[in-house]
Amino acid sequence: MFSSRAKRLTENAPELDAIVIINGQEPFLDSTFWYLTGQRSGTFEGGIAVARDGNLDVIVSPLEAEGAREGMGEIHEYADREDRNNILKDLLKGCVNVGFNINSAPYSGVEYVRKLADVKVADATKSINDTISVKDEKEVEAIRRACRISSKVADEIPGMLRSGITEKSVAAAMDNRMRELGGEGNAFDTIAAFGENASKPHHSPTDRKLGKGDVALFDFGTKYDRYCSDMTRTVFFGEPKDVLKRAYVTVMEAQETGFLCYRDGAPASEADIQARKVIDAGEFKGRMIHTFGHGIGMDVHEAISVYSRSEQILRSGNVVSAEPGIYLPGVGGIRIEDTCLVKVGGAERLTSFDRDLTII
Repeated sequence: MFSSRAKRLTENAPELDAIVIINGQEPFLDSTFWYLTGQRSGTFEGGIAVARDGNLDVIVSPLEAEGAREGMGEIHEYADREDRNNILKDLLKGCVNVGFNINSAPYSGVEYVRKLADVKVADATKSINDTISVKDEKEVEAIRRACRISSKVADEIPGMLRSGITEKSVAAAMDNRMRELGGEGNAFDTIAAFGENASKPHHSPTDRKLGKGDVALFDFGTKYDRYCSDMTRTVFFGEPKDVLKRAYVTVMEAQETGFLCYRDGAPASEADIQARKVIDAGEFKGRMIHTFGHGIGMDVHEAISVYSRSEQILRSGNVVSAEPGIYLPGVGGIRIEDTCLVKVGGAERLTSFDRDLTII
């Protein structure tokens, strides 16, 4: 069965005879499998997708066969291991150089294919990344839906905050609200960080209680049709320290500066370089301790790296974050983040919330 996604993938890998995507056992599943097949549900543990000559073949067990037929590709249902072996050998007949998603394929699965079909193993990671990073209209719409949900929750955050509430409690309320609004699970574990905890970019929520003068940072996202949103909102619960207010204004300027660098054909390094200049120009020099952004899709971190030494070029259809931050150990941190769609001549923020300094 013809599949445009499989066709794009094989066109991006002309040196390969085929690309094989292998799902292991949870949690070692590869989102590329769902990308190629267009599946919305199912686990597909042990499922195999073979992209060859622009076509897609999908090998599944009886457990997943009915659901598999709702997606793309020619479905091959196997009865037992020997049957699966024969199907795969037949699909790879005549192939020599076979590509794998080396960053996610289980070693045991790669070895299984190599020995079974007597092929040479190649790394197809770049071809896969080049393909999945340019979103089609259906993918963009799913990301838009996810972003609308998380943006609605962002608007509601001030109403969730009260003196004495814990980071864990707010994170749980946000997760529940995203589900109520139609989200299909978290894009990643929600970050809720109060006061000094906000200086740790990947803080896990604790029993730390919110108090007057605290900064409150929230980094969160949901999924819709398997696609992710990613955003960060930072607010103040009562009058904060002046240094945090200055940091907020600086981060807001840095985000806008970097965002304006997003456009088709732009170096991915440009947004990071320009945003970092804003932060490093004053008292917060060196306090942005991570990159400006990353790719977003079925995985919340895809292989577009928006940082000063990146050699990648942005393309229309890329979805990337814009998330500068300033981190002051023992005091707190500020981060402002949106999910953005790269277009010709500029970019569009898919997440929306009031980025002005907010004191509750």
